[in-house]
Formats: sequence, C-alpha cells, structure tokens
Amino acid sequence: MRYHAVTLHAMRLLLLSNSVDHGRGYLDHAAEEIVSFLGQVERVLFVPFAARDHLAYSHNVRARFLALGIEVERAQPDRASRGAVERAEAVFVGGGNTFRLLDRLQRAGLLDALRRKVLEGTPYIGASAGSVIAAPTLKTTNDMPIVEPASFEALALVPFQINCHYAGPGASSSHMGETREQRIEEFHEENDAPVVGLREGTWLRREAGVLKLRGAPGARLFRRGCSPLELSDGADLSFLLEDPAT
Repeated sequence: MRYHAVTLHAMRLLLLSNSVDHGRGYLDHAAEEIVSFLGQVERVLFVPFAARDHLAYSHNVRARFLALGIEVERAQPDRASRGAVERAEAVFVGGGNTFRLLDRLQRAGLLDALRRKVLEGTPYIGASAGSVIAAPTLKTTNDMPIVEPASFEALALVPFQINCHYAGPGASSSHMGETREQRIEEFHEENDAPVVGLREGTWLRREAGVLKLRGAPGARLFRRGCSPLELSDGADLSFLLEDPAT
C-alpha cells in the first residue's frame, strides 16, 4: 500500500495504543486529548467492526463520548455506510481483533472511502486495532487471525508500522516464548518499514506534518538493522512521516 505523502498538509490522526488503562474507565486516560483533538466536532462516526457485538460496543462508546459532549453515529458493516463516512465530521475506529476489523471494512467496501475521507482532513481516532490499521499493513498486530481478510493492506495513513500494547519482558517473568521485541525483529527479517511499539497509556498525535508521541510510559522504535530506540513522552517523530519510497 502506497503511503500518501502528498497529503501531509491535511492529515489529522490520534492513534491510541489502548482504550482502557489499568485502574481507569473507558478512554479516561485520553479523554482530555480526545477533546483537544476534536475541537469543535459535535458528532463522531464510530466503526465497531473489530468486535463481534456492534450494538453493545457502540452503546458503551456512545455513553463515553456523550459525557464529553460529543454525539456518536454507528457505522454499519455494509456499503450503505459509505454515505455516513462521506458526511462524518470525525471518525473513531475502536479496538478488538485487527483481522476482523480489516476484513469487515474490505467486505463493506469502506476501506478506500475511509482512506479518502481522512486524506481530505477529517480527524481520525484509532484505539488498538483502529490504530494498527492506520499503518500500511496489519503485519505487526498482536491478534490471532480469526478471519482471513482479502489482503493485509490497511489504510496507509502513516508510512511506518504500529504495534499497540507493546510490552517488554518482566524481570521476574519465567515465560520462555518469544518476546514482543523478538517478534518485531522477525518482521524486520522480511520487511523494511519502521515499527513503533506503543506501550499502554501512550498515543501518537499527527497534525499535518508533525507527529508527536504522548504518554508517560513512552514507546520503542524499531528499525531494520538498528538497535531499538527508546522514545519519551513528547518526542517529535515527524521524521517517520517521510515516505521511504522517495
């Protein structure tokens, strides 16, 4: 999937690693950032396709956004939702299973419509799976492939890959399986794109050509052939927006 570098002047993204932080309610950790990001937006189109029960999921999201003074419209998993995408003031794509999310967007013919809408400057908020699909592909998701999408190609709103819920091995852990870092190293055995590992409680905010990391836990940047780089709250990651193909 080709990254759309020509649209740097318009793009607005808020990509959350998680929607629930430990010990807090739904989106509580990012509520102020969401309000700041949306500004005067009064109504958000919610895409619940990463979950199985769209109605229950949308009910919870609607209640949370109404508490922020924002109304919510639920997208339907069919081509009739193209109109809802086209008229949306902003879009929120929630978390769940990334394979199911991408599959449903493809089946409904909404992937291209959503991409065009965001490229025009419509604010896009993603959480977990909704953040992963902002990358060129879903190859760095943590999820099981419970369904098979037609393609791994996603929205390509940024030219790098995203790994949400990134966690390093605990000092006292006896787990002998692959660490998240090892899995990302495996990705780089076959792929060139940088990977941003977003820890719980962090997010990326993009305004035009500026990309900032926010959240005290920080993040980790992986690049093929390089040692991982630790990233702190407030780090300017705008250099990652350069199209690697140019």
